[in-house]
Amino acid sequence: MNVVLVGTDPNGLTDALEAEGHTVMVADVGNRPGLEEAGIHEADVYLLTEMSQATSIAVAKDLNPDLRVVVYAEGSLPDFASRQTDLVVDPDLLGSDAVAEEL
Repeated sequence: MNVVLVGTDPNGLTDALEAEGHTVMVADVGNRPGLEEAGIHEADVYLLTEMSQATSIAVAKDLNPDLRVVVYAEGSLPDFASRQTDLVVDPDLLGSDAVAEEL
């Protein structure tokens, strides 16, 4: 599975995903150029790790409407973003290994 991860990765999610056999591309900023460079058009999952970049969900879905959107971060999403998100996981409740395994 192709995963585009946007944001920082303090919990080792990239390593956990790669250990499960997923291809991970990382974009520090979820703007259109960053997402396209990370391969959003070929991605299966958009994985956001920073709530401050929630607006990038709409950009990602515009570029690839079939994406499954997963947010792995503390806090809450704005309403517009939560409607486009398939799953929100708090890192304090579920570890990165478990998230990678479930994807």
